[in-house]
Amino acid sequence: MTSLANGVRVITEAMPHVRSVSVGVWIGSGSRRESTEQNGLSHFIEHMLFKGTTTRSAEDIARSVDSIGGNLDAFTAKELVCFNTKVLDQHLSQAFDVLADLVLHPMFREEDIEKEKGVILEEIKMEEDSPDYLVHEIFSSNFWKDHPLGKPILGTPQSVKRFDRGMIQTFYEAVYAPANLLVTAAGNLTHERLVALVREHFEALPPGQPSTPDTIPATHARIALRNKKALEQVHLCLGVPSYPLPHEERFACYVLNTLLGGGMSSRLFQNIRERQGLAYAVFSELSPYRDTGCLSIYAGTSIESARKVVESITNEFRQLKQQRVTDEELRRAKDHLKGSLMLSLESTASRMSNLARQEMYFGHFFSLDALLDSIEAVTAEDVQRIAQTFFDTKQIALTILGNLENFKIGREDLVC
Repeated sequence: MTSLANGVRVITEAMPHVRSVSVGVWIGSGSRRESTEQNGLSHFIEHMLFKGTTTRSAEDIARSVDSIGGNLDAFTAKELVCFNTKVLDQHLSQAFDVLADLVLHPMFREEDIEKEKGVILEEIKMEEDSPDYLVHEIFSSNFWKDHPLGKPILGTPQSVKRFDRGMIQTFYEAVYAPANLLVTAAGNLTHERLVALVREHFEALPPGQPSTPDTIPATHARIALRNKKALEQVHLCLGVPSYPLPHEERFACYVLNTLLGGGMSSRLFQNIRERQGLAYAVFSELSPYRDTGCLSIYAGTSIESARKVVESITNEFRQLKQQRVTDEELRRAKDHLKGSLMLSLESTASRMSNLARQEMYFGHFFSLDALLDSIEAVTAEDVQRIAQTFFDTKQIALTILGNLENFKIGREDLVC
């Protein structure tokens, strides 16, 4: 790791046995830094950076990486934005030149802004036509009520229509500052070479101001029923608070999530899908952030089975609180987690992302062995303690979306 004088950090991991290199430019703030008026701006700017720079048109940007057989991509999350490329090692400097150019020299032309608004409004419609996306959005907006974490990353049609060049430029200058910039790379490369490339492009940036600390959101245990007549299925999302990403108990949370709904042998899959045949899709997921977190369960079922699915989930909560998991089940969950972690870290792209997340959330690098040891150290008592902490009727939030007619469900149906 090297830090430039202006605050831009560069972290690399050499993987000499491969022929590719993945490089990412990371912005350490995503949609949770937006005010209500700015909702969707981080994502909008991510799109705008591909529309052309002072020296390249949008087509030049696309063609320059396509022509060397690489890929160029970007995404916006709640706490970060990433622009990344993956190319053969011999094309690193050419690809990095394109990546740096689009991040540092956007044009923000009025006509491009208007065109992109149309594209993003269509993206919002497309996502809202997807009920599993929509139920998660409604759930988040209730769970993190009145906090930017609960707002959609894409923004709303109202907020997107209000964006103008001044607003975009001001937000871009505040956020795309060296103190908020991190460059990571993994693959067949040397650290010195990447640092030289980063210096060449980023050294002249003025340091700028570090971001102000985030406000820690409160969680809300709301029950929300949303009627959508056109849907064949009922989609439900049930969740409880969980620990933040950097918390020392995070590995026990991962093990608990795996046991509960993290695979085909998990309790929810085996009980709700295999034994009772109530759902095709059912899983649990952890959404940990810098200072808070959520463990949620999603299921798609029929209106007749919805109450039974909720009851089956709360039964699993009760069992995890009351009984220690068996050694055999704990072993399976740990091996599943360790296997997925090792398999996920085999590509240069995932190694590059891993470097960024560790730096952004921990300021420290954990080796794969250290992560595996931390998973191995989780005990049945740890899992039970976390279940007892968070699986509390008063903390359960529930969102149900579908053709609900006279369907009703209350707090008394969530006893665990």
